[in-house]
Amino acid sequence: MTTMLKAVNIQKTYGSRGNLYPALNGIDLEIQKGEFIGVMGPSGAGKSTLLHVLSTIDSPSAGEIQIAGQQILTMNDSQLSDFRRESLGFIFQDYNLLDTLTVQENIALPLALSRVPAREIEQRVQQMANTFGINDLLDKYPYQISGGQKQRAAASRAMVSQPELIFADEPTGALDSKSAANLLDNLALLNEQEQATIMMVTHDAFAASFCKRVLFIVDGRIAMELHRMESQRQLFLQRILDVLASFGGDPA
Repeated sequence: MTTMLKAVNIQKTYGSRGNLYPALNGIDLEIQKGEFIGVMGPSGAGKSTLLHVLSTIDSPSAGEIQIAGQQILTMNDSQLSDFRRESLGFIFQDYNLLDTLTVQENIALPLALSRVPAREIEQRVQQMANTFGINDLLDKYPYQISGGQKQRAAASRAMVSQPELIFADEPTGALDSKSAANLLDNLALLNEQEQATIMMVTHDAFAASFCKRVLFIVDGRIAMELHRMESQRQLFLQRILDVLASFGGDPA
C-alpha cells in the first residue's frame, strides 16, 4: 500500500512560558492511500488540533509531517499555498461557501484558481454534482439551499480537484440525521469507487461507523484504534460506542 500521510512525534503546545497547555503529546500516525479514517475522543482531547496541524491550517510545535511523499513543514508560504490548493481538500462544519457565487461557481473555484481549462472544469463539476445529487442546484446561491445541500456542495468542491487527501472537520455537525446519512453515504461511495483518501474528525459514532478505521484520542495521544475489517457497519457502530463508553465523558 502507498502511504499518503506520515506524521512522526507531532506535538502542539499553546500558551507562553509558565502557562503552557500541551494539546498534542507526541502523536505518530500513518494513513494509507484509499483509507477512510475517523478521529474521535472526549472534548478537548486534541482531535481538531490534530486535523488542523496535519492539514497545514496550523503548525506543530515539534514533529515531522509528510503528505504524498512531500515534507510540508519545510515548504515556504508560496509552496504551501500551491500544495494546499492542488493536493488537499477541505470539508468544514460551517460549509465555507462563498455567498456571492452560485453552487456551480463554488464547486469550480479550486479548478479555476489552478487554471484548469473551462471545458474540463465543466465536466468535472458536472461529475461531482452527479455524485452528490445536486445537479438541480448548480445555478442557485448558497442562501437559497438547505444545510444538507450546502454541505454536499462543499464536499463537491473539496473533491473536484481530485486531491491526494481530504480533511473533514465535523462535516455532519450542523446537519439533520437524513442529510448526514446522505453525505456520509456519498463520502463512503467515493472512498470505495475512487479510492479517495479521507480523514474525518467527528464526535458522532454514527458518522465514524462509515470509516474503515477509527482513532481515539485522549489527552493529546492516540489511546487506541478500531479497524472495521469486513464487519457490517451496524456492528462497527456498536464497537465504537463501546469504546466511547469505556472512556466516559462527552465525546463531543
